Amino acid sequence: MSLESIPLSYYLILSAILFGIGLAGVLLRKNAVTILLSVEIMLNAANLNLVAFSRYITPAAASGQIFALFVMAIAAAEVAVGLALVLTIYRNVKSVNLDEFNLFKW
Repeated sequence: MSLESIPLSYYLILSAILFGIGLAGVLLRKNAVTILLSVEIMLNAANLNLVAFSRYITPAAASGQIFALFVMAIAAAEVAVGLALVLTIYRNVKSVNLDEFNLFKW
C-alpha cells in the first residue's frame, strides 16, 4: 500500500486524536513529567499535519518535512529546559506534583 492510496483525512483524524490525547494529558494530569510528555505528543501531532499536507499538496517539495525538523529541534530544546525545571522543582519540593509547588510561597 503506497502513501498515495491513503486519504489525507486519515492522517488528519490520526493527528486530531493525538492532539486530543496530548491536550487531555496537559489539562488533566498534575505530574510535571507527564505534562511534558503530553506537550511532546501535541507537537508530534502538528508534525504529522505538516508532513501530510506537504505530501498531498506538493509531493515533490520537502517544505513540510523541513518545518517538521524545525519543530523537532524546538521540541528537543523544550524538553531540555523542561526537565531542568522539573529537576529544580524536585530538589526544592521533593515532588514533581505541580499542585504541591507554589512559586510565590515564602
